[in-house]
Amino acid sequence: MDEAPRTGSQEVDESQADRQRSPEEIREDIEATREQLGDTAAALAQKADVKAQARAKADEVKQKATAKKDEAIGKAKAASPDSASSAADQVSGAAKQNPVPLAVAGALVAGFVIGRLSRRG
Repeated sequence: MDEAPRTGSQEVDESQADRQRSPEEIREDIEATREQLGDTAAALAQKADVKAQARAKADEVKQKATAKKDEAIGKAKAASPDSASSAADQVSGAAKQNPVPLAVAGALVAGFVIGRLSRRG
């Protein structure tokens, strides 16, 4: 458990204990003690709030995952050659300019699929 050393507490020595304190000094001590108690209670409440801790951890994990995803996409874009997209553009352009070979290949695939389906039935 996270236990930090206590700060701000006053040690009572014998000379302070022997002398009489004024009501104002006692009130100041009580107010200081209340503030310390309030801070301690707030810290305990924060540690005990499991939902808030889970939300904070989930947000942290989500941010890390997003950063890694963006990094991976950047690396993939850097690693993939521009020739891959240009090759796809060339194939598309060639098919538009000369559609006959594409139509023949399509008919061949269609015939193969129809032949397979007719054998099953």
